[in-house]
Amino acid sequence: MDALRLETPGGPLRRVAIELPAPAAHQVHIAVEACGVCRTDLHLLDGELPDIPYPVTPGHEIVGRVVAAGPGATRWPLGARVGVPWLGGTCGRCRECREGRENLCPHARFTGYTLDGGYAEQVLADERYCLALPEARPAAELAPLLCAGLIGYRAYRAAGPGRRLGLYGFGAAAHLLAQVARAEGRDVFAFTRPGDEAGQAFARTLGAVWAGGSDQAPPEPLEAAILFAPLGALVPAALAAVRPGGRVVCAGIHMSDIPAFPYRLLWGERQVCSVANLTREDGEQFLPLAVRLGLRASVECFALEAANEALDRLRAGQVHGAAVLVAGGLRAS
Repeated sequence: MDALRLETPGGPLRRVAIELPAPAAHQVHIAVEACGVCRTDLHLLDGELPDIPYPVTPGHEIVGRVVAAGPGATRWPLGARVGVPWLGGTCGRCRECREGRENLCPHARFTGYTLDGGYAEQVLADERYCLALPEARPAAELAPLLCAGLIGYRAYRAAGPGRRLGLYGFGAAAHLLAQVARAEGRDVFAFTRPGDEAGQAFARTLGAVWAGGSDQAPPEPLEAAILFAPLGALVPAALAAVRPGGRVVCAGIHMSDIPAFPYRLLWGERQVCSVANLTREDGEQFLPLAVRLGLRASVECFALEAANEALDRLRAGQVHGAAVLVAGGLRAS
């Protein structure tokens, strides 16, 4: 099969023909229908994640169908549509796993990072970490739910129940969470790159009561803020925007350094926390909710061989919603 592989820090991704081994115990062999393009893939490309096992195939928002199963893999029938998310495996034995915090397992394996991912025509995955997906929805619309949706939803729950919610970085995750928040009666305040009027207009179409640049203050104090943009300088900005007792949640796997800021921004029982990875339980809660609420991912589709272009567009802030790679074969290069 053909895959796009990252061979050295900085990329670019290169087309490589590889042969997948037969699926091992508890593994399924999946034909990829679509794979979302996530900002974490940029951190991988830039060498900002630790211990990257080059060469590696990125992609951790995979929608596909089971075409073969390894020994003991009986969960999914052949032809089943499944999602392969970021969390690709855990040890199941450590304290974190035993306490229901498998997202913090020190031995966890991650799709498209320490395991080859979905920027490919086919992929192997542990069936125990795959998620059931509805048949009726287009694959490209389902792909962003598997990271932007799942990890975003974990951050959303960590933010607490306050009515006024700020979303810094209005991309794939925020445009999905805005729909959840509005359905639950919350007011969404969207923060984009300064001057991104198109992004702000996009946020308003999804029900944001206010949209402005990340260098602006909201018109009223927030009760919580979630940071999807990987800029440490936004932490003190968000603290300044939340009311006493408010919470700032950092949702990215990587962030630039947080600059020094005056204690008065933290005082008043404001909190800063992070979310890390996801659990299978997150998927079992969020995906039915997404179906029930009729969440619609706004997607821009790219052919698989155009992954480098999709990543460049994402880096430049030129994707409103989510970028998704779709199946259909690689053209000759």
